[in-house]
Amino acid sequence: MTHLAPVIHQSHDLLPVRPPETVSMRTRDGARLDADLYRPDAAGTWPVLLLRVACGRRTALTSHYAHPRWYAARGYVVVVQDVRGCGTSDGRFRPFEAEREDGADAVAWAASLPGSSGVVAMYGCGYAGMAQWLALAERPAALRAVAPAFAGWDVFSDWAYEGGAFRLADAMGWALRAAAEAARRVEDGTGHRILSDSARSLPIDDEIPSRPQALRDYARYSHYDDWLTNPVPGQAWAALSPKAMLTDMPADVAVLQLGGWYDPRLAGTLDAHDRLAARVRAPVRLVVGPWSADGPAAAPGEAPTLDTLQLAWFDRVLKGQGSDRGGPVRLHDVETGRWHDLPTLPAAEAVLHLASEGLANRQGGRLGPEMPDFEALDVVVHDPRTPVPTVGGHAVPAAAGRFDRAAVDRRPDVATYTSLPLDEPLLLAGRVALDLWVEADAPSFDVSAVLSVVRPDGQVLPLTQGHARVEPGDPTRPLTIAMRAACATLAPGSALRLSLAGSCFPAYPVNPGTGAEPGETRRVDALPITLLIHSGPDRPSRLRLPT
Repeated sequence: MTHLAPVIHQSHDLLPVRPPETVSMRTRDGARLDADLYRPDAAGTWPVLLLRVACGRRTALTSHYAHPRWYAARGYVVVVQDVRGCGTSDGRFRPFEAEREDGADAVAWAASLPGSSGVVAMYGCGYAGMAQWLALAERPAALRAVAPAFAGWDVFSDWAYEGGAFRLADAMGWALRAAAEAARRVEDGTGHRILSDSARSLPIDDEIPSRPQALRDYARYSHYDDWLTNPVPGQAWAALSPKAMLTDMPADVAVLQLGGWYDPRLAGTLDAHDRLAARVRAPVRLVVGPWSADGPAAAPGEAPTLDTLQLAWFDRVLKGQGSDRGGPVRLHDVETGRWHDLPTLPAAEAVLHLASEGLANRQGGRLGPEMPDFEALDVVVHDPRTPVPTVGGHAVPAAAGRFDRAAVDRRPDVATYTSLPLDEPLLLAGRVALDLWVEADAPSFDVSAVLSVVRPDGQVLPLTQGHARVEPGDPTRPLTIAMRAACATLAPGSALRLSLAGSCFPAYPVNPGTGAEPGETRRVDALPITLLIHSGPDRPSRLRLPT
């Protein structure tokens, strides 16, 4: 592993840029899709950068990226297109359903635009990132590179559910914004106002927190009910997901993925990199930085912008300009601010065992490399009236990042297991997992797991987290929880802490304990749940780390 110096990008002689033009195309089934076109005001032809957005092409331009004029001045034709049913484009918006065919049609059309060299690349974050994957699966001939950011790979496990639990805050917030846009398109002023207001302050205190009144009243504008009532993977989800289309994707398209430590879809981003690196002949690179789904998060050190990263990438793979430096995987260290360059993402191989004398919910649990020589039982009681709140991390985009969770760890409904302070620096870089022997006095229960660094000054800052919903009959001997990946160099005097709880609200719905679906659960229906957490030789709960 090497530590990278700051990235130095090639300078560009800036070109004048023409005023934007509104242009339209027809999809294979006749739908009109509208776009804005930006191109250099100079003789010649240039590669095309295509951005297809679901949030309105005029308002989406600078949410994460430089304005298209910035790219046009550096020698690109830029096309920003409203996807079907959004902005001013025809049709009804149904997430991901038409993006494979529409995206391929858009690539072919973009390649023929004035100023185009016939070579197309796609970029964009979130939904626009998934739209790139789906277009790629249709193998459009002109597509040479994609740069999906904060996109994930599988709609079910990256957008709708995590560990079997519905992604409440994330999915609800997006559904409300999309429904408000649908109401605006048909000039439903009342619906637009109610849905927009709800999106700004999620109505999670509703009688049915997972299906609030606004989404019940305006279900006709939203996909939300379809997602909420389909809690298991299957063909309906696969039909929307790039993960299920891997074999359809060409091996000669360059891929740059941009992920964030506080992005809800990071796990899918890492999975996509693993799958593509094994089968794609063109360059494949993964960069994970101090970013959330909403953009940069506070972090030590300097981070390049998404624009400088992908401009250097496009210059190299589309124009043959600049040199290739660094490895296939580049990770930002959330503690030091440095960047680490790796050939692959390391697996979780080192082990820390949980140990306790029954007082982990009084901050008495321990993490250590040695297996404890005695059996232990920690009891955690989850009270649905006062669920353990989400603090930082990735699962509530509006509040994502690293926030001190010391006060949450002092709650009696949180079990904590803390290592001894470190004598020397420790680098964690890669995937994390937890094998937990746990049971409950209810047919269904949740386990929220957060791994943090405890700094010498007492701050407890999350490094990564995972969540699991256990349904009646699910195996828990042990329960394996994928905890995403992390990259951090822990300083001497710091310690690691694992925090376990029966809820993480509003990131995920409060489990009522009955096995009922979230959309059918009223607040009054939820019951207290007692969790029994085992550790010791016969039931060895353990944390697996990439050290």
